[in-house]
Amino acid sequence: MIHPTNKWEALDAHLLQVLYVLLTEKSVSNAAKRLNQSQPAISTALKKLREITGDQLLVRSRNGMTPTERGLSLLEPVSQVLSQLELIATQQVNFDPAQSRQVFNLAASDYLNPIAIGEILRRIHVEAPHCTVIMHSMGHNVDYAHALESGMYDAVIGNWPQPPEYLRLAPLFEDEVVCLMRKLHPLANKPLSMDDYLNADHIAPTPYTVGQRGVIDLHLSKERLKRNIVAFIPYFGMIPYMLLQLDAIFSAPRSFSRHYSALLPLTISTAPIQFPKISYYLLWHERQHRSPEFRWFRDLVISVLRNDSHVVN
Repeated sequence: MIHPTNKWEALDAHLLQVLYVLLTEKSVSNAAKRLNQSQPAISTALKKLREITGDQLLVRSRNGMTPTERGLSLLEPVSQVLSQLELIATQQVNFDPAQSRQVFNLAASDYLNPIAIGEILRRIHVEAPHCTVIMHSMGHNVDYAHALESGMYDAVIGNWPQPPEYLRLAPLFEDEVVCLMRKLHPLANKPLSMDDYLNADHIAPTPYTVGQRGVIDLHLSKERLKRNIVAFIPYFGMIPYMLLQLDAIFSAPRSFSRHYSALLPLTISTAPIQFPKISYYLLWHERQHRSPEFRWFRDLVISVLRNDSHVVN
């Protein structure tokens, strides 16, 4: 049993980190993997935490473990304490990209022009040759906000209409919506009317959240219009190749469409409806906001995507 003068004296940074990861992962085995420790070590730490707090913190459930009410109430204060400890440890450290071996985790959907992503990687390789970048795909089942909060992602490139207000945000660029189709499409090479657009077959990306509408259909709904979507596809990069097989339209960012129309027998038509511009931004969590290495990484990504000529033309 633990017998400190005050219960909080038995807490240390390691126990707080274990508690945070356990509350977010809801699994001893997953927490052990994230912290690169054995399951018995995590179980021992959980036992100490239960003694200190006088609460079970997590209890077994059908899908693993579920935080108790007390456990849930501790998630935010523990996150804040860890952020402050990280600030204390890194405040006086000078980051030297030329010497660093930092691993950066960047998440983005494949709607971005791959040449722009390639430029980010080139710049990092030149300025920080020993650093590694891990790109994460933004699938429709990815909880990117949790991934940023837990440290799995360092930054996310997004374009959703309403990003979470508690995340840090830096605007990147805007792109316009155009219509991408194969050159043999009956509507190719002529101005599209609104009737042409609404009556045509469309392929659309799978929404990130069940019941959520994308930028295109959200705008159409506000105008009391509806298009004929024949397929939802989870990967942007697959859709241009599918367009080669059928007479369908893909409403996509101009930068994305330009890239694929240069590679494949596809053509771009101006959308007959004035859709709002697609705004792209970089998201990150407060916990890494002051860290020198992640600030350097974010600044590099922002500078490339704001200024690179391959992003938008």
